[in-house]
Amino acid sequence: MEKIKMTTPLVEMDGDEMAAILWKETREKLVLPFVDLLVDYYDLSIRNRDLTDDQVTVDSANAANKYGVAVKCATITPNLERIQEYQLKKMWKSPNATIRSIMDGTVFRAPILIKGIEPYIKTWTKPITLARHAYGDLYRASEMKIDQPGKCELVFTAEDGTETRELIHNFTSPGIAQGIHNLDSSIRSFARCCMAYALDIKQDLIFSAKDTISKVYDRNFREIFKEVFMSEFMEDFEKAGITYQYCLIDDAVSRAVKNEGGYVWACQNYDGDVMSDMLATAYGSAAMMTSVLVSPKGCYEYEAAHGTVRRHYYRYLEGGVASTNPLAIIMAWASALEKRGELDQNKELETFGRQLKEAAVKTVEDGIMTADLKKVTTIKNPHVVTGLVFIATVQERLMKLRG
Repeated sequence: MEKIKMTTPLVEMDGDEMAAILWKETREKLVLPFVDLLVDYYDLSIRNRDLTDDQVTVDSANAANKYGVAVKCATITPNLERIQEYQLKKMWKSPNATIRSIMDGTVFRAPILIKGIEPYIKTWTKPITLARHAYGDLYRASEMKIDQPGKCELVFTAEDGTETRELIHNFTSPGIAQGIHNLDSSIRSFARCCMAYALDIKQDLIFSAKDTISKVYDRNFREIFKEVFMSEFMEDFEKAGITYQYCLIDDAVSRAVKNEGGYVWACQNYDGDVMSDMLATAYGSAAMMTSVLVSPKGCYEYEAAHGTVRRHYYRYLEGGVASTNPLAIIMAWASALEKRGELDQNKELETFGRQLKEAAVKTVEDGIMTADLKKVTTIKNPHVVTGLVFIATVQERLMKLRG
């Protein structure tokens, strides 16, 4: 068959371990036979990041900003054990954090819904997309252990030398203290990303915090979201028939458990960290979560939400069976190609992205799945296959779908 032509490159960010094995297989069997693939390629494997002093990560993020659409494989964020394992020069930063910072983006995670893979919460018939503000709060905190009586204060010293002080606590016995911060510019970018993404997928948006308790910190988040919505997005939301609403984090959790889903849920950093894992597990499998990084300028970077699957990788190298679920990797490629087609007004490429998703979903619905899904499926007598066999099966279906 004649391959689909591309006019603008897709930024491809390669990765590590078992995810990289499945990544290559997805590219070779589910993309290249159908698409005359045009990519700006970056090797983000841990060895190449070490070799380039992590410059390759910076270059890939700049390329994503340039071309507007990227697709990324899972990568290793090294700890002390990984430094020894790969004999690295240093403990390099998380590639995702570097890319997110350069793109000034927000990560949106949503489950892949498949008939027969039932969420633990039975009312969920639509995906809940979780948006996490990945800056500040607990993750950039300064902490102190207090071991004697004394006064702990929050102190701001202006450039002119004037000081503003706020008492944290008068300690009469040992304790702990923590200082967190955030930036209006980062919160504003987060709000814009969330509202633009909600418009893109035509779903309602909820932002949750706890401003009844945190009357300055969380209140600032609420006010900036309101300001951005009123001044930049209200008319577009009304035209699209969708809504924006602020609610308390406890109300948002209660709502999530009771309703059918089908909306974007924006959270502060810690809440987003916790709730994204809750959603991933409650929808059936962590391997069934998609992830997309969206910048305020409308650039997109798609990836699977899971990691490099190290344990399966070493089993695979030893000749063992690696039953790693490649669904989220397939969906990342499919979504990136669909978005590239949409932005370039390339209907054939856009349609192919949707067909690839359809072929992968239909394969599972017909009872062919990896071992992790067998544990949660309601499909009788499922046929369990390895990740590589699953990809080959999807290829057969895609061939038939493409005629």
